[in-house]
Amino acid sequence: MNPIKGVIFDLDNTLLDFMKMKEFAVKAAIKGMIEAGLMVNEDDSYNEIVSIYEQLGWENQKVFDVFIEKQIGHVEHKYLAAGIVAYRRAREANLMAYPNVNKTLMALAKSGIKLGVVSDAPSREAWMRIYYLNLYHFFDVVITFDDTGERKPSEKPFKMSLNVLRLDPEETIMVGDWPERDVVGAQKIGMKTAFARYGDTFGTVNSGADWDLNDIYQLVMIINEYNGSM
Repeated sequence: MNPIKGVIFDLDNTLLDFMKMKEFAVKAAIKGMIEAGLMVNEDDSYNEIVSIYEQLGWENQKVFDVFIEKQIGHVEHKYLAAGIVAYRRAREANLMAYPNVNKTLMALAKSGIKLGVVSDAPSREAWMRIYYLNLYHFFDVVITFDDTGERKPSEKPFKMSLNVLRLDPEETIMVGDWPERDVVGAQKIGMKTAFARYGDTFGTVNSGADWDLNDIYQLVMIINEYNGSM
């Protein structure tokens, strides 16, 4: 049995509440567009924008263009600008780490655990979120979709992160909120896994992970206990 020497985190809905931030930002954008003169219903617009995100991807930058064109037949830049500015302001105000994230990363770093991020987000977006939250100094490696061209559960991003950290899979824990991607992908190469139940948006019953976390700080106790028992 090897001691745990590293922890890799997913980013969205694991370190930060991505869906909550998205909800606030989209609702603010709709209000902004209505104030600029777009005649739409707030609730219907929210549902429609969410469905466009689901079709085009949660990071897609053209969602509001598509939405406005659907409403009035062309992209009116006055409405688009109002929506984007309101969206960005709300996103910055509501981009928050989950409770105890800072405390957990600090405790792990102090005890000599190497830390990394493996995210399916585009590189620029991932790094911006990490900088907004002031977490950049904690991580020894950040691997995004742009680095590998493959999304989890592909083995590639997990292997790349371990190569940079110079750790074996059995010495590391992968922490994430999406069992089919985070847990399955990490287990394929022999990593230990922890499911971020506090960030679960799917109503997962059985995560298949080695540990389920209701609070991220449980990780510190799990690692102390695991390494102390050796």
